[in-house]
Amino acid sequence: MDILNKKKSILFLCTGNSCRSQIAEGLGKKYLTNFQIYSAGTVPEKVNSNAIKVMDEIGIDISNQYSKKIDNDKLNQYDFVITLCGDAKDKCPVLNTSKHIHWSIPDPAKTSGNEKQILDAFSTVRDSILNHVKLFNKQFKE
Repeated sequence: MDILNKKKSILFLCTGNSCRSQIAEGLGKKYLTNFQIYSAGTVPEKVNSNAIKVMDEIGIDISNQYSKKIDNDKLNQYDFVITLCGDAKDKCPVLNTSKHIHWSIPDPAKTSGNEKQILDAFSTVRDSILNHVKLFNKQFKE
């Protein structure tokens, strides 16, 4: 492969790799086409079904995505590491801080209420991440 044509890589990192980073991975694959997109968690859990539902609402299928554990030895191989929660930011041993970006996104899985309220929280988080992704694309598009 020609090194000049190699896409830069982004790792979206969260604690569980079940909601926010999965949503970011799906949005990144759609909107950040100049990048290779990955996600992982410090303590991975099953992908949250509500994350799948709210992404499906906007025509992005993340049902085949799965949670992955971060490999700390490979963190600095990514061009960008974007943490989406404070816990991952605090536990992430990113050595090259110029590659680390933090988006403080609330955890929709901690929302209580009826199904509509919970899905609304997931939709709000999805839309917030989408705004961050679009802004990132404007800032770093090559």
